[in-house]
Amino acid sequence: MANINHKPSKYMLNLLHVLPAFADEEKGVVNTIVEIIAGSINKYEVITESGQLKLDRVGYSSMAHPYTYGAIPQTWDLDGDPLDIFIPNVTETLVPGSLVEARIIGAMKFIDDGEVDDKIIAVLNDDKRVEHIKSVDDLGEYFKKETKYFWENYKALKKPGTGQVNEFLGAKEAIEIVRESMERYQKDYAPKFEE
Repeated sequence: MANINHKPSKYMLNLLHVLPAFADEEKGVVNTIVEIIAGSINKYEVITESGQLKLDRVGYSSMAHPYTYGAIPQTWDLDGDPLDIFIPNVTETLVPGSLVEARIIGAMKFIDDGEVDDKIIAVLNDDKRVEHIKSVDDLGEYFKKETKYFWENYKALKKPGTGQVNEFLGAKEAIEIVRESMERYQKDYAPKFEE
């Protein structure tokens, strides 16, 4: 895991730009940088330019994130950020800023304040407790209801009605979203690098 094809450096590497999106594309396993732990109202984000973890904001309500949440390296979503991913069924809290490998099981089509902000849904790749989960449907109908409720209401005290969950997709469609985001990263973000 996390074998970075980079010579040793005395400077901190920005994992958003050093690691590939896929740890194992054939198996649908992506690298994920953990930003938010389940149960937190704090919204952390990896600073795209530098790689440090920053407190973006404290939630506007007591509504806590129901899942571990993060970003996939070398991807760029239509909202102008790395592609988001959330990981349900994490048994023990993961440390924000840590790197995990997650196996894609689906995606959620999401509109946030008028912008496409899709979310990849995955399970931890090396956790035998979730090995049987192959799709979002395997998480049950309540997972979809709770997820829809959270994303459509977590900002309701700040901007009511700005989140809209459209549909849940399967793993194949989710992997295609990752690939499109990788292409967008190469086209729209990578050219900004200084030599």
